[in-house]
Amino acid sequence: MSNGYPVTFDVPMQKEFDRAHVLLRVVVFWLVGWVPGLLYYVLPAVAALWVSQKGPQRFLQEDTPKLTSWIRMAMAFYAYLFMFTDKLPLERPEEVVTLEVQPGGNPSVGSALLRFFLAIPSAWVLGILYLVAYVMWIVAAIQVLTQGSFSEGIASFFRGVLAWQARLFVYLGSLVEPYPPFALETGPRPTAAA
Repeated sequence: MSNGYPVTFDVPMQKEFDRAHVLLRVVVFWLVGWVPGLLYYVLPAVAALWVSQKGPQRFLQEDTPKLTSWIRMAMAFYAYLFMFTDKLPLERPEEVVTLEVQPGGNPSVGSALLRFFLAIPSAWVLGILYLVAYVMWIVAAIQVLTQGSFSEGIASFFRGVLAWQARLFVYLGSLVEPYPPFALETGPRPTAAA
């Protein structure tokens, strides 16, 4: 896992985009773009419930794949909105994003519920990053409309924001013990085939 944190996230960018998807993304964002954000509230509650029913170790063993798949689906949806792919990832999100979680810790009902509040500083910073990303999205959309693709610098910023979001979701789901790092990873990543 990168930098010692037990969560790895990556999303490759396709080389060229269908210009019609720019408008489609705007419509999808306004209609259902808020839905994946509900995980911020749902994950701590579900984790608390399942920990209370199964205990911490059984929760981590049995429910890590389930919660990871929910998070992967949300992150693949965000990857579509942020123009990494033209394919709306409804069936196979693992083809769009890579999300690996090394579960650990000793979650309790109290610690799971407390994460909702403990995550607020990271969520605030992430919210500011999303505001910047939305402005950059307009620039990227113009580039896609005029050139068929957008710059790697913007893609790297988007990838860093999405990685931050993925780490925060995994933390909120009580799948890992350490607090997600305040780090925007914007290094170069591989490019997927068109």
